[in-house]
Formats: sequence, structure tokens, C-alpha cells
Amino acid sequence: MIRVTSTIRLDEGEIRERFTRSSGPGGQNVNKVATAVHLRFDVRNSPSLTEDVRERLIRLAGKRVTREGVLIIEAGRFRTQEQNRRDARERLVGWVRKAAEPPKPRRKTRPPGKSVERRLEGKHLRSETKRVRKPVSPSDS
Repeated sequence: MIRVTSTIRLDEGEIRERFTRSSGPGGQNVNKVATAVHLRFDVRNSPSLTEDVRERLIRLAGKRVTREGVLIIEAGRFRTQEQNRRDARERLVGWVRKAAEPPKPRRKTRPPGKSVERRLEGKHLRSETKRVRKPVSPSDS
């Protein structure tokens, strides 16, 4: 079990990891050893997440989530498989933790009266400028 928050725990069985050759640092080691990690987590079907956390996670992760609702995290920064694995899992926990925070409710605000007054005054001046530029028609004389 991976503990994310006091209420959310992810089962290790929900996480699929595949190891591939990394493009990062490591010299010839890169060409021989599969150190990069492709972590897959099925967000849509995870029993560990509540519905609101699931929706926020899908929205937060953006294009990292497939059409089927699987979150894919690629980690290849480090030279060892274990470090990359830890990095991928930490990033998953970070995403879920962020999604677990409920959004702050928006408070309605109104612009200050002075700024409204300034905006209207600017519109009046612009209108006046355009009115003065208009050609004078013969009927106005």
C-alpha cells in the first residue's frame, strides 16, 4: 500500500510498471540496461479514489491520461531502475495528493467604483475623439 493522504491509499496491484531503455545519462549503460520506467495507473477504475478526486486527477493530468482513463508517467532521469521507479511513484503520489485538495470556492467580487468611473471616462473620451473626426455633412451647417 502506498499512503498518499490520511484517507487515500493506493494498492500496489493498481500500478503497472514497464521498464525500457532510457535516453538519459549513463554512457554505454544506457544501451544495455532497461532503466526507464513507464508507470501506468488506471484512474477511471481505481477503487482507491473517490469520484471527485478521480475527476480532478483526470483534469489535472491532462494529456498524460489516455482516453481509457489510464495515467501514464515516464521516468528516466536517473541511471538506475530503482531511482526511476521511486521518481515515477513519487510523481504519481504528488498528482493524487494535488487532486485530493478540494478547490477553493470562488468569492464573487465587484470592481471598485473608481475603476468603473475611469473606464467609462476613457470610453467617453474615445467617443468624443471619434465624433470630432467625422466629416461634417451639408445638412448640419
